[in-house]
Amino acid sequence: MHNQLRPWRNIVRRKSKQIMVGSVPVGGDAPISVQSMTNTDTKDIISTIKQIRELEKAGADIVRVSCPDEESSSALKEITKAATVPIVADIHFHYKRAIESAKNGAACLRINPGNIGDENRVKEVIKAAKDNNCSIRIGVNAGSLERDFLEKYGEPCPQAMLESAQRHMKILEDNDFYNFKISCKASDVFMAVAAYQLLADSCNYPLHVGITEAGGLRSGTIKSAIGMGNLLWSGIGDTIRVSLSANPVEEIKAGFDILKSLNLRHRGVNIISCPSCARQQFNVVETVAKLEKRLEHITVPMTLSIIGCIVNGPGEALMTDIGLTGGGKGTHQIYIDGKTAYRLHEGDEELTDHIVKMVEEKAQELNKSSKTCRYSKN
Repeated sequence: MHNQLRPWRNIVRRKSKQIMVGSVPVGGDAPISVQSMTNTDTKDIISTIKQIRELEKAGADIVRVSCPDEESSSALKEITKAATVPIVADIHFHYKRAIESAKNGAACLRINPGNIGDENRVKEVIKAAKDNNCSIRIGVNAGSLERDFLEKYGEPCPQAMLESAQRHMKILEDNDFYNFKISCKASDVFMAVAAYQLLADSCNYPLHVGITEAGGLRSGTIKSAIGMGNLLWSGIGDTIRVSLSANPVEEIKAGFDILKSLNLRHRGVNIISCPSCARQQFNVVETVAKLEKRLEHITVPMTLSIIGCIVNGPGEALMTDIGLTGGGKGTHQIYIDGKTAYRLHEGDEELTDHIVKMVEEKAQELNKSSKTCRYSKN
């Protein structure tokens, strides 16, 4: 009951057509998918599959793999068979790599049609995509805009990015290909948001949203949350990637956290915790850090409040599946489904163990109950 949407929390998503990236629908009324990209050498098949496994475990819906040479696109044959999620082949300039990737199991090709050669080469790539039921992502990036747009506008800007996207869209449409999505990324938050707003108003194709080259784990996550959150809040975005100079698994975690904060996707435990102060009756910061780590394996959506004292603790607990409020003399209050349950007389370490056990038991309960229907991958 605590995850029901209130009218003032509803986000009206932009109406877009739906395409398929392998088994994953993108656009329309489909859930906003979360994706990342491997940073292994694609030719190292074992390492690449291992990283894809880690991303799958973290909840990735789609994984992108770079194919800069023939050996890499050839490796896709084994990689796509081993993966349980659709694989997107990242292609730049080499049209043959796109054709090879489509034949070797890629569910989608990330290309810019205008960058892969003359009209005949484009037609060959489109034919390979059609023959192999492969979608395409047009990937416009402020850092690699065509020379004529840079000369026209003097520098990368939202209008130049829009016109680049429109040029690439027209190439596909002129060849009777409509099974594609579009991204319009920039490392500058203002430019990216403005470009996506222009793009969203100009077409109904599904949009892949992200702030490219956002930076390291902390700063990149904040930057992405500001830019992507702005767009998602206004209903723009059908699939997302948080681009971080970090372990790709962190991109998946950050992506789900952004979507969870907007009630657009629900996966795993959403911990609501106080920053702690002199009123705390147990070590909140240390407890939450341990819980975040120990509850990573939980995929069932639920809310957990960890509040150090009675000022806000009871109120927060009313809105969570499980709640802990610190009390005096080492006596703490436990709440279940927003109701007072019982009191605990335990130290910080035992407290953490107790909460972990409670969450695991609650996850099993939710998995078995009819409540799980509202927790489908949405």
